[in-house]
Amino acid sequence: MTKTYMAKSSEVTRKWHLIDADGQILGRLAVKVADILRGKNKTIFTPHVDCGDGVIIINAEKIKVTGTKLTEKKYQRYSGYPSGRKEESLERLLDRRPTAVFEKAVKGMLPKNSLGREVYRRLKVYAGPKHPHAGQMAEATKKS
Repeated sequence: MTKTYMAKSSEVTRKWHLIDADGQILGRLAVKVADILRGKNKTIFTPHVDCGDGVIIINAEKIKVTGTKLTEKKYQRYSGYPSGRKEESLERLLDRRPTAVFEKAVKGMLPKNSLGREVYRRLKVYAGPKHPHAGQMAEATKKS
C-alpha cells in the first residue's frame, strides 16, 4: 500500500516569479497567480501547508477586461457609519489605484483563513514596469 505524500513547511523551496500584466485579461491572470501563490503548480502541493512561491506583478495598470466590465463592474466598501457605503466602477478604481484591482481579484481566490493571509503576503503588485525586488532574482514567467 502506498502512502500519500504530505509536504512539511521545512521541505518547501520558494522561488519568485515576475509576471508582466501588460495586455493580459484580469481574471485569467489572477487565477494563474493564485495557483502559484498556493503552490498548486508544484507536485508536492499539500492543502494545509504553505508550499507556494512569491509573485511580482508589473504593469498592473495595463490589464484588460472583457465585455462591459469596465463600466458595469462595481467595487463596494463600507466605513461602518450610517450611509457609509461607497461604490465605484472598475474604470474609476483602475484610474485611482490600479494595483488594488489586481490585489482584490487574487485575494478573493485565496483561502479565507490564516493560510490565505500568509500566502497573500508574497504577492507584490506594481502599476508600472519598475519594482524594488531585484534581490529576489525573480524569473520571468512567460505570457500564455
